[in-house]
Amino acid sequence: MSSINKIYIASDHAGFEMKNKIIEKLSSEYEFVDLGTNSNESVDYPTYAFNLCKEVLKTNSVGILVCGTGFGMAIAANKVKGIRATNIIDPKMASLAKEHNNCNVITLSGRFNTLENNIDIIHNFMNATFDGNSDVGKRHQRRIDLIDKY
Repeated sequence: MSSINKIYIASDHAGFEMKNKIIEKLSSEYEFVDLGTNSNESVDYPTYAFNLCKEVLKTNSVGILVCGTGFGMAIAANKVKGIRATNIIDPKMASLAKEHNNCNVITLSGRFNTLENNIDIIHNFMNATFDGNSDVGKRHQRRIDLIDKY
């Protein structure tokens, strides 16, 4: 299991139900900090993405954002300097997001993915590690540094 057990999580209205199901299913494994939204009422997803990203950076933790597709949340999150967010639809991709890109935020679909698949994604993401010291890891770190410097 990852050394990070605290997960910041937020959603918009389209991801609200999936977010709640994720928390319910995984609350015995991880400590979730729910940053909203708290209903199915329409909200502006960038607000939730920005708030989550601020907390992730402040605490050097990880975050999960859920919206209808995961796309909007990923776009918004990547506007925050220091965040490396990607939309994940497959558990193997979740491992690679951490191993190759050292992502600190993943975004999930509340409408086009099942709870079971999203749970597998979260497990893989949380159990993966980024090794910036191995030969392969140094190559990935060099690329991350190039992105950060742009």
